[in-house]
Amino acid sequence: MAGVTPARRVAYTVVRRVFEQGAYADRALHGEAQGLEPRERALATRLVFGTVQRRGSLDWIITQLARPPAELDPPVTAALRLGLYQLLFLDGIAEHAAVDTSVELCKQAAPGGGFKLVNAVLRRAQRETPKLPSDETPAGAAVRHSYPRWLAERWFEELGPERARALMAAGNRPAELALRVNTLVAQPEEVAAALGVPTHAAPDLPEGLVVDGPFDAHGHPLWAQGAYMPQSRAAMHVARAVDPQPGERVLDLCAAPGGKTTHLAALMGGEGQVVAVERHAGRARALSETARRMGAANVRVEVGDARTRPRTERFDRVLLDPPCSGLGTVQGHPDIRWRAAPDRTARMAAEQRELLEAAEALLVPRGRLVYSTCTLLRAENEDVAGAARLPVVAQRTLAPDTDGTDGFFIATLGA
Repeated sequence: MAGVTPARRVAYTVVRRVFEQGAYADRALHGEAQGLEPRERALATRLVFGTVQRRGSLDWIITQLARPPAELDPPVTAALRLGLYQLLFLDGIAEHAAVDTSVELCKQAAPGGGFKLVNAVLRRAQRETPKLPSDETPAGAAVRHSYPRWLAERWFEELGPERARALMAAGNRPAELALRVNTLVAQPEEVAAALGVPTHAAPDLPEGLVVDGPFDAHGHPLWAQGAYMPQSRAAMHVARAVDPQPGERVLDLCAAPGGKTTHLAALMGGEGQVVAVERHAGRARALSETARRMGAANVRVEVGDARTRPRTERFDRVLLDPPCSGLGTVQGHPDIRWRAAPDRTARMAAEQRELLEAAEALLVPRGRLVYSTCTLLRAENEDVAGAARLPVVAQRTLAPDTDGTDGFFIATLGA
C-alpha cells in the first residue's frame, strides 16, 4: 500500500482478521509478518497486541467521538482502532503518521466515504480525547483497562479492588520473553553466548533465560536445533513442581504442544519414560515432532482422552495441565480476554474436575500429582484442586503483576 509502512499494513490486516474472522492474534501475526525486517516486525507486534488488548477502551472512545463500532463498517472500525491506539496509548509515534496511514489503510480497504470518518475522528482525538472512566468500580476498570466487564467483576470479587486493578494493568504490558534451555542438547551459558542478543538468567530456574529486547525466537538456528523452547517462567515452574527423577515413569495429560513434556524429559536426563497423552491427533503429531526436534527420546506420545485411559497402568508422577480459559496469558495472547465467557469457564471447570479424577486413578500409591492451569480464576484453580480426593500439599500462583510472568496456578497433590 502506497505511503503505508509494512508494519502498519501487517497490523491492519491482522487486526481485521482477529475481529472479523476470529483469527488468533499471535498466529495470524506470525503468518503475516514473515519477511519483515526486525524493526518492522517489532512495531507490527506492538501495534497488533496493543490494538487487540485495548479494544474495550478504544471502542468506548470511538463511541464518544462518533458512534458505536457495531454501527460502522469493519474496515472503518479497524482503522479507527489502529489509529487511536497509536495516538493515545503508544509512545514514540508521530501523530501525523498515525492519522495519515490509518486513513490510507481504510481508503484502500473500503473504497467509499469511510476514510473521511476515520480522518475526522482521529483529528478530533488529537484535539479533545475523552477521558477514560475511573477504575474505582468494576465497570470503570473494565473500560479503563480494557477487559470484559464480567471478568473485571470476577477479579474485583476474588482478588479485591486494588489487586484486580494491578493485575489488569499488568496484563496490558508487553510480555517478557523467556527461553527454556533444553539441557538434553545444550547448556544455558552456551545458548546465552550464541543467541546474539542480551539475556539474563531467570531466577530460581537454572535452565531459564530472559531475553532483553526484541528477538525472533522461532527464527534462530538454535530453535531448529532444539536447543531451547520459548516458554514463560511460570510455565517452567510446572515441570519443576512435578520434580521427575531419572528412571521414573511420568504421565503428562493434555500434553500438547509439548513445552512441559520436553521439560520433564530434560529434568529426567533422558532416563525413564514420559508418556504424553493428547486427544487431538494433529496436535499429537506436532508434539511428537517437538519431542524429536528437542532430542527427548524418552517421550512416548499417545492419542487419546485422559478421562477414558485404561487405569491398569500406573505412574510415579502425573502432570495434568488441562484446557482452561487461559486468562493468565493475556500479555502474550491479546485476544484471549475477548474469547472468554462465564459460561465457557464453568464448562471448563467441570471438564477439569473430570480430568483430575481420572489423573488421580493413574497415580501409584504415594505418588505425586501436579494440577496446573494458565488462568487466574478461582473456579478453575482452587475450587478444582480442592475437590480432589488427594490432599493439596503445596500450592502456588504466579501472575503478571506480582511475578512479571504469565499467570499460572500450580497445585501439588499427594499422600
